[in-house]
Amino acid sequence: MVARVWVIWLLVGALLPLSLGQAEERSKATPQRVVSMNLCTDQLAMLIADEDQLVSVSALAKDPLNSSMADQAAGYAINHGRAEEIHLLNPDLVITGRFNAGPTVEMLRRLGISVVVFDPANSLHDIRDNLIKMGDVLGQPERAQTLVKEFDQRLAMLSQPALNPPRAALYFPNGYTRGDNTLLGDIVRTAGFANIAMEAGVQAGAHMSLEKLVMAAPDIIITGSRHDGKSRSENILQHPALDTAARWQVKHELKTSDWVCGTPQALAAVERIGALRGSLMGAR
Repeated sequence: MVARVWVIWLLVGALLPLSLGQAEERSKATPQRVVSMNLCTDQLAMLIADEDQLVSVSALAKDPLNSSMADQAAGYAINHGRAEEIHLLNPDLVITGRFNAGPTVEMLRRLGISVVVFDPANSLHDIRDNLIKMGDVLGQPERAQTLVKEFDQRLAMLSQPALNPPRAALYFPNGYTRGDNTLLGDIVRTAGFANIAMEAGVQAGAHMSLEKLVMAAPDIIITGSRHDGKSRSENILQHPALDTAARWQVKHELKTSDWVCGTPQALAAVERIGALRGSLMGAR
């Protein structure tokens, strides 16, 4: 009996340094001071990062028009994506989006700062990929996997059948529309609508004239949130033709913060558009 106890203690003594060493290696591999300089990586990081791991987010993260996590962002220092201010934050990791990967990223890397670049989400599936990537980058894979599981379950509940779907037009400032090869296009398709941009051969994003939109005669028109100040680019959204262009005479304003970034919040847009479809189809 005594001999067996000694064997157990010897094994514990042999394994303890190994486990401590593994924990130390994990600690070294996990970044402790993370700075995000992109609205979309801001929100992914706020969802996944450990407490005190994320030290700064971009200024846009606090803008409720564009950020679905503006309240949470209030607890972080902000940055404006300038290399000098980010360097002063003494990060051991900077995360950003592909569209921000310019001179600032090059300068930060020359300064010896690790930078990880994320591609924008062009589909709901891309959101899963970016959640997993963010979990790996931050050393929080389990937390990311939990979010992915919840995302998949909710997406399965919200997905609508595509049999004879009503037709929707996506219309934004400057007459810009989006096709199915975009996150918003995938959101609309998943919610049970057909996107008229595809009929016009638009796969990603392109300009659509007001005349072409009217001639397409969509069932509904979906636009984004309006800014407080009027801009010339938004003037087209005030055109009276849009009030009657849709066959069902419905012009629906979708919260920009729900879909402008590939985060689980995109499912709120799927839910809202799906509910709109249900109410419109039920009334017909």
